[in-house]
Amino acid sequence: MSIREYLEDIEEKTLSPFAVKSKNTKGRLHPIPKCDIRTEFQRDRDRIIHSKAFRRLKHKTQVFITPEGDHYRTRLTHTLEVSQIARTIARALRLNEDLVEAMALGHDLGHTPFGHAGEVVLNKLCRHGFCHNEQSLRVVDVLEGKGGLNLTWEVRDGILNHNGENEAATLEGKIIKLADRIAYINHDIDDAIRAEIIKAEDLPKGPIEILGKTHGERIDTMIKDVIYTSQDKPYVKMSDSVRQATDELREFMFSNVYIDSNAKTEEKKAKDMIEKLFVYFINNIDKLPGETKKRLEFDDADRVVADYIAGMTDNYAVYVFNEIFVPKSWQKR
Repeated sequence: MSIREYLEDIEEKTLSPFAVKSKNTKGRLHPIPKCDIRTEFQRDRDRIIHSKAFRRLKHKTQVFITPEGDHYRTRLTHTLEVSQIARTIARALRLNEDLVEAMALGHDLGHTPFGHAGEVVLNKLCRHGFCHNEQSLRVVDVLEGKGGLNLTWEVRDGILNHNGENEAATLEGKIIKLADRIAYINHDIDDAIRAEIIKAEDLPKGPIEILGKTHGERIDTMIKDVIYTSQDKPYVKMSDSVRQATDELREFMFSNVYIDSNAKTEEKKAKDMIEKLFVYFINNIDKLPGETKKRLEFDDADRVVADYIAGMTDNYAVYVFNEIFVPKSWQKR
């Protein structure tokens, strides 16, 4: 028995009957020999964490564009918090922890520079539309490495269906959707208070009485509620009272932080930058980097330009913009 087979046997004996067992995966887009020491979902986790797209998340906006403080969240720290929350829930419910970790680490790989501001602009300009969850799947299927990371069907499903009206096919995927919301609502509150956009006493009293007064209390309440509501059940969800309180807190954040707050004063500039870059490269397709231009053999210009811009970090987008649009000082040659 190989180490992988031993681990698969442990899954069979210890995981919930509702869990996805790694040996039962629906497989990969391109079949490959199995690893001797890692299960299929462990292998996916490793492929994601070693990817360039994952490393770039450290310089992509969560809420605050290029914040000066060291303690504001980035897209990478958000991803790690989602992973921690998802793994805690999965372990308690005896679902597949390796599967949820892989999904969590990959769920935001398709995010644009400057957060959702960049996503809005690319969705408007690209004739194919643009959604970060679909782009995350495109990253792992096509753009990363030499023709994609070739992940399992279950991980790809969880990445694609982690937000909005989409529903993942597995309970592990449903955990990711909840963990994402738990993470961003709470850490965005924490960052907004640090930035003095809101004060703790501004938070709506009803939800706070249910969820808790502090950052840690609220996360603890939400996680435990998911676990106790879903234990030994064929579903993963919050109780009605905690879900309603969480939704009210989310609505408060949209009204007071995510839209037209001091945190968003630079957002129009970021949107203008993304729009100018998109239009420039559409009209000057030969200016794309060589590796990017090769994609024109398979996709049209809109798709390739959107891929290129979406893959940029905040810093690199500013650099490219300056190189194209900002005059340089004259130097005698």
